[in-house]
Amino acid sequence: MALDKTWFSEPCAEFGSAFSLKIKEKLHDETSEYQRIEVYDTVYFGKLMVIDGYVMLTDKDNFIYHEMMSHPALYTHSNPEKVVIVGGGDCGTLQEVLRHENVKKAWQVEIDERVTRVAEEHFPDLCLANNDPRANFFFGDGIKWIEEAAEASIDVIIVDSTDPIGPAEGLFAVPFYRSCLKALKPNGIIVQQSESPLYHMEIIKGMYTAMREAGFSNMATLQFPQCVYPSGWWSATLAGKDSSVAQFRNFAAKNKPFQSKFYSEEMHQSALTLPPYVKEALEGM
Repeated sequence: MALDKTWFSEPCAEFGSAFSLKIKEKLHDETSEYQRIEVYDTVYFGKLMVIDGYVMLTDKDNFIYHEMMSHPALYTHSNPEKVVIVGGGDCGTLQEVLRHENVKKAWQVEIDERVTRVAEEHFPDLCLANNDPRANFFFGDGIKWIEEAAEASIDVIIVDSTDPIGPAEGLFAVPFYRSCLKALKPNGIIVQQSESPLYHMEIIKGMYTAMREAGFSNMATLQFPQCVYPSGWWSATLAGKDSSVAQFRNFAAKNKPFQSKFYSEEMHQSALTLPPYVKEALEGM
């Protein structure tokens, strides 16, 4: 919602907070088959994408989210060759995935093609890998796509979704996780954005319970800053089919053949170190 013509604000009424950005102008506004998509030009954060009134990304800080949704999982898996991204229509996560030379094929499964087309127009730097021959796009239901995927055919599934409400609610449920488990190869990994450890511990705990019920053997949550999301503190949760996700290929991460702005071997290790109250809440789950 707009406070006035010069500010965009996303309130988080449940926790009595809001995040606001001073804007120069609105660049885009459309209602697709699924949702309302807006793009603003802001004073300091560059372009801002908003979906149904919720901040999705900005030029200024999207690299943190996209790097942490991709590189930790890919450096945890021993040899990720086929990666599927459920959601992620802005293409930022896809671009980070394709920085890994051992990835032979990456699928982006996004329900709303308009998100991708708007990103290509207004966030072209996030879409530089869209024409990579390893990149494949499917615009449709991600839950159904994973359900119909061949058994043991995917190394890493990245669930780059919106909050667990509306169409995205099913992405946080046991049936979806069971489909992911079936589609993953031995030692396969799923990673999913898991909201704020400050505001949403019940969601994270619910994910652990659902993942374990679906058959995943172990989980680990990564923490990282993300100032444009509620509370400014965000997380991603990994689950392994047969192997631990609390260890990763440190040497490979330290000597990665590409530049990153946030992710590093040290940041990966740091992200796995949770505050006591978060660690205690997740112990034994």
